[in-house]
Amino acid sequence: MGTFLSKIGISNVILGFFLFLSGLGFPEEVESLGINYGQVGNNLPPPHEVLNLLQSFKLTKARIYDTNPQVLTAFANSNIELIVTVDNQMLSTLMDPQQALQWVGTHIRPYFPATKITGIAVGNEILTGDDATLMTYLVPAMVSINAALVKLGLDQYIHVSTPNSLAVLEVSYPPSEGSFRSEISEIMPQFLQFLATTKAPFWINAYPYFAYKDDPNSVSLDYVLFNPNSGMIDPSTKLHYDNMLYAQVDAVIFAMAKMGYEGIEVMVSETGWPSKGDPDETGATAENAAIYNRNLLRRQLENEGTPLRPNKRLEIYVFALFNEDMKPGPTSERNYGLLQPDGTMAYNVGLSPLSSSSGSASISLTSNATQVQRGHQSLLFPAFLYLLLFQVFMRRQR
Repeated sequence: MGTFLSKIGISNVILGFFLFLSGLGFPEEVESLGINYGQVGNNLPPPHEVLNLLQSFKLTKARIYDTNPQVLTAFANSNIELIVTVDNQMLSTLMDPQQALQWVGTHIRPYFPATKITGIAVGNEILTGDDATLMTYLVPAMVSINAALVKLGLDQYIHVSTPNSLAVLEVSYPPSEGSFRSEISEIMPQFLQFLATTKAPFWINAYPYFAYKDDPNSVSLDYVLFNPNSGMIDPSTKLHYDNMLYAQVDAVIFAMAKMGYEGIEVMVSETGWPSKGDPDETGATAENAAIYNRNLLRRQLENEGTPLRPNKRLEIYVFALFNEDMKPGPTSERNYGLLQPDGTMAYNVGLSPLSSSSGSASISLTSNATQVQRGHQSLLFPAFLYLLLFQVFMRRQR
């Protein structure tokens, strides 16, 4: 594969995204927005080029699905806060405190603090898997890893948690009725107690796309895409929800409260929308993906909280940075990326007005489409200058 930061690739990515962010009045950094950097592909750029890309997007948070030493080394001395992941199959070993200490000493300590590791994800979606034995390993492994961080003086910088599928909930609608699955009723109190004690967040992988795909005739597309819509009012709390993602997050908060844990932060460890899918994957289009992620970015710029916690900024990690060609499963699994592996945008992230496929709402990044078009003219010179300076910098790196 040719160099990732080719003239064409860098022009598409930097110029396009610069216009997008400038049109939004994008700040130096968006503290509540992160990106999932998956690596299940045979055509992805090397980590040091990915770092340049994240910095050009002014993103400061990322999550990887392993402890790849190439990534940890490449991200050293950067401003990127990184969440790393323990493979599911390692949990049985890391229950042992000595093994956990050795793991942290090998995979975390050599890179910290040069690499800003802020979180360790112990497994992924363990509590909704088919392996009941693996579930019993989860909390002991988390306890051992945290104890290792304490012993090495790293616990005040790095928290330990695990990402959960939304299927961890038995009831999610309305949000006030949120409750956890009865099958994990014994494990969940132990898990929540660990989070409360260590002040770690509850991580949830929440995809409104799946709800729409499974029942497009009953689920409003505008509601799941953050488009203007009448929304829903929770009959118990009278809180109004204008999008499904916030309702899903609040359902988790209610479920924890019912078990006596009201103060734990909820963070969205994954959310996104596929730009392509199989014939039976309703809604998996580039248009819907662009609308979902653009509206999500707009909400993040406003540092919004959910209706239940309006004053608590919701931290969200978008899935994903790249389309990953080696992921198994349906076509959608390989098409969640904002970018193609060569660095070009997978779809338009907001340079021109888009309409939802339902036809009921017009989307623009400013108050109207005319303002977006006028804004482009005033942005052309700074965008060109930005691109020119970046190309000069890249030549010096060769």
